[in-house]
Amino acid sequence: MWRSASAGPKRIVPDGCVDLVAGNGEVFVAGPDTSAWSSATRPGAVLTGVRFVPGRAAAVLGVAADELRDRRVPLGELWGEQVVERLLAGELSPAQAVAARLPEVPPPDPAVAALIGRLDAGAARVAEAAAELARAGATGEQAAAAAAAAHLGPATAAAALAQHAERRADTTAARVEDPAASHAVGERRLRRRFVQAVGYGPATYLRVSRFQRAVALAPHVAGLAALAAAAGYADQAHLSRDCRALTGLAPRAYFRGPSTVDATARDQLRSA
Repeated sequence: MWRSASAGPKRIVPDGCVDLVAGNGEVFVAGPDTSAWSSATRPGAVLTGVRFVPGRAAAVLGVAADELRDRRVPLGELWGEQVVERLLAGELSPAQAVAARLPEVPPPDPAVAALIGRLDAGAARVAEAAAELARAGATGEQAAAAAAAAHLGPATAAAALAQHAERRADTTAARVEDPAASHAVGERRLRRRFVQAVGYGPATYLRVSRFQRAVALAPHVAGLAALAAAAGYADQAHLSRDCRALTGLAPRAYFRGPSTVDATARDQLRSA
């Protein structure tokens, strides 16, 4: 849950998350962004919302995340106007609206969750993250350890074990197939599932995740070169390119600018 009562423009930068937002006379879903956008509320308006962990909003909202990408979608289009009316009347909070749907929500896709965890943990490239997961899948214990190392939590660790069992079954079935063709099909299938769950492909998510790591580290690191190294960029120029692409600002303007920059990205408390 989050709450915002600040008026004036606020620069919202991509963070891989989806938000359900209520207030200012409307209820909408803010999809996963690929570039920055400006949000402004009238004086005295209070916004409340639920921020979904990357990869979970699609199952809760009932729509593929890539259909929400770079969009602000009225919640009435997804859940009907009755829920919207109750939210605006204060009869229901965004958290309560989400909680009511959770019993019917399927568990996270274990393969997608594991890949998100590896990318968030600092993988330099998507191929590197995929290779690490393949190595971790050698045994059930290694799969669980990989999930734990990526800070995915007990639930996803259990899902990783299930993924391991599924992978073993797939491997057995693939023995009579062309190994190269089987691997290519598996990668395409995982990417399609990732896009539907997260809103964009693994490469874009890695770019967003790495920049959010830089945002989190910025108050504790002196100098852009040191920040780039700490966040996992190849060099300062790499950080500069991603900063301009994701925020519309140069790094010096973004990291040292006024408080119009949104500081709520990647809240520690998330839904679902």
